[in-house]
Amino acid sequence: MQGFVQVYTGDGKGKTTAALGLALRAAGAGLKVYIGQFIKNAEYSELKALQRLADSITIEQFGRGCFILTEPCQADRDAARQALAAIGQVLASGAYDLVIADEANVAVALQLISENDLLALIEQRPPQVELVLTGRGAPPSVMARADLVTEMRMVKHYYDRGILARKGIEG
Repeated sequence: MQGFVQVYTGDGKGKTTAALGLALRAAGAGLKVYIGQFIKNAEYSELKALQRLADSITIEQFGRGCFILTEPCQADRDAARQALAAIGQVLASGAYDLVIADEANVAVALQLISENDLLALIEQRPPQVELVLTGRGAPPSVMARADLVTEMRMVKHYYDRGILARKGIEG
């Protein structure tokens, strides 16, 4: 099977959710899936569900947690470098059919890794592996290199009415 590079970006909700949907579809078809998450380090509901599919889907979190009100520090950059290295090793192993680098675009935007790092990751992808990069702010060079780019655009969101993340829906 020919693999491609997909990018899910934009300010709208649903980038990681779309990637997880693809992971579920791939696992259902008997494909092996690896998900490496930049930045994230929390017990999200989807992690509990993915544990039930551990024979098909491997997920690793490399972040120290989302930083909304603070600036990333050296430990965050180190964690992102670890994620980049792990995802690179997974790609090189050829053991997975679908590799998802969740929040990779955000890692670039926050300067945790460089744009060139992400482009190099794309270039090392074996031809049969599908690679998905998620996160807002995908660099134009990454979008140009991708085979498929989906931009989630926020039209309306209940967060604007003060409704916070709900268990099982957003978290």
